[in-house]
Amino acid sequence: MDYYSKQISKLIEELSSLPGIGSKSAQRLAFHLLNLPQERVEQFAGTILEAKRNVRYCKTCFTLTDDEECPICKNPARNRKMIMVVENTRDLAAYEKTGQFEGVYHVLHGAISPMLGIGPNDIKLKELMVRLAGDVDEVIVATNSSLEGETTAMYISKLIKPTGIKVTRIASGVPVGGDLEYIDEVTLLRALEGRVEL
Repeated sequence: MDYYSKQISKLIEELSSLPGIGSKSAQRLAFHLLNLPQERVEQFAGTILEAKRNVRYCKTCFTLTDDEECPICKNPARNRKMIMVVENTRDLAAYEKTGQFEGVYHVLHGAISPMLGIGPNDIKLKELMVRLAGDVDEVIVATNSSLEGETTAMYISKLIKPTGIKVTRIASGVPVGGDLEYIDEVTLLRALEGRVEL
């Protein structure tokens, strides 16, 4: 039996399709949105549409940005000789919150996962290798401690080692199977400081 009209049910269904939003949260959000003034809902919907239209990859590091280059790549104070490789923009943000990393990033947008049919060509590895043709001293591999993250780290290490560039991996402190975006800044900082050469 349906408790709500078609429009309300459809709104709840769409909201519950978002990651981390269960049916109860979707219901709360739906009724919250329906109780907002019309202008506020239009502003909210407009912000989503505007972000979808304007957000793209940074031409250098491939994080998400609404400009040609992200603020980190534009910053002349950043150390371009040190590149931290992360799986996604959320991981980049997690490291930036520590306020301690002065290098630049490279966002892969995924990890190698043969089980899911994701190979090296499906993530931004070719683009990383192009960047390494410049003046780079160290690549810090900060992929997650999952099987996919470890596989990706080993693949990156094998790709880069022949170039003579130092390749390091973030140290333990990041739990196995943990996603970087959910880990506190202190743990991330310890992992960064205790990184080891691959």
